[in-house]
Amino acid sequence: MSLQDVFIEEMRDLYSAENQLVKALPKMAKACSDAELKAAIVKHLEETKGQVERLKQAFQILGKKPTGQHCNGMEGVVAEGKEAIESDEEGAVKDVQLIGAALRVEHYEIAGYTAAIGIAKELGQKEIAGLLTQTLNEEQTAGKTLLTSSKTLLKQAGSEDDADEEEDSDEPEDAEEAESKRKSEEDEAEAAPELQKRKK
Repeated sequence: MSLQDVFIEEMRDLYSAENQLVKALPKMAKACSDAELKAAIVKHLEETKGQVERLKQAFQILGKKPTGQHCNGMEGVVAEGKEAIESDEEGAVKDVQLIGAALRVEHYEIAGYTAAIGIAKELGQKEIAGLLTQTLNEEQTAGKTLLTSSKTLLKQAGSEDDADEEEDSDEPEDAEEAESKRKSEEDEAEAAPELQKRKK
């Protein structure tokens, strides 16, 4: 496989990721209770649509189709966002959950675009690198906006009255939570030998 082939795969991965977000961001915006956070997500949805168009331009330059690869990583990050959307939390606490999910998305995209820009530059694809850099800048700005929103919402969530809340239980509430707990314990057990090496 050549570097050009790797580049095409990276670009198709990004194209799939952005299209998944075009579907997911409206649901996330709808779940927000904070108007400022909702507006930031709606704004980024419009940017994301522009990012899809930029990727299409890049594929036209390359003479390739943008489809052909599904981004499993973004699928997983979007699934985590869906958990936040569907959680029973309300108000600032739910908004904090949504910010956490959105920040994971932004950091995933920042990593993907950073890698693709590096490859584009190595291949001498200056125009494509420029298009990708525009998107990278938007992703970084979106991340900073989310962090700014989180400061106020974290304070609100911390001060919300939780007197009526039941004490948290470590026991899973349903089959999905039980499976998640099982996987988490499995992850811990599989990582233990490597973690032991670090202590020595």
